[in-house]
Amino acid sequence: MLKLFLPTEQVKSIYDINPHELAKKGIKGIITDLDNTLVEWDRPSATPKLINWFEAVKAEGISITIVSNNNETRVGNFAKPLDIPFIHRAKKPMGAAFRKAVMQMGIKREESVVIGDQLLTDIFGGNRSGFHTILVLPVAQSDGLATKFNRMVERRIMAFFKKKGMLQ
Repeated sequence: MLKLFLPTEQVKSIYDINPHELAKKGIKGIITDLDNTLVEWDRPSATPKLINWFEAVKAEGISITIVSNNNETRVGNFAKPLDIPFIHRAKKPMGAAFRKAVMQMGIKREESVVIGDQLLTDIFGGNRSGFHTILVLPVAQSDGLATKFNRMVERRIMAFFKKKGMLQ
């Protein structure tokens, strides 16, 4: 059961994920979290660096869908100017939003990756649904109230994985 919290890969940031390498592996879609994965949880819009990364992803023919537990206003205000589809109030770690994202992108689960900063929502949800998962370090050190509790639990799980040599 604990292995469901273990990401397939771990990187420092979204910028350490090379779109060309994903395409070479047959990846056609990215399902990504928003808050503290792409930008700080309180940043309303994408940074120029993130916009460039999105453009590199799209240039490789890879679709992107933002899947967030946040509300429609927050996610829509971020995603719409970038012309990126999104699913709000996703209820992660439940799998319905992940399945809906691949269906909307017109791809198979095996052709996609789930990227997120939280073990308890993004990684657990992606793994439960059979996706390749990539954990990124949170962009900001601060979190909303609900996420603060999750982080306490995550620290214990991560310490276990590190002790067992399962994570670096």
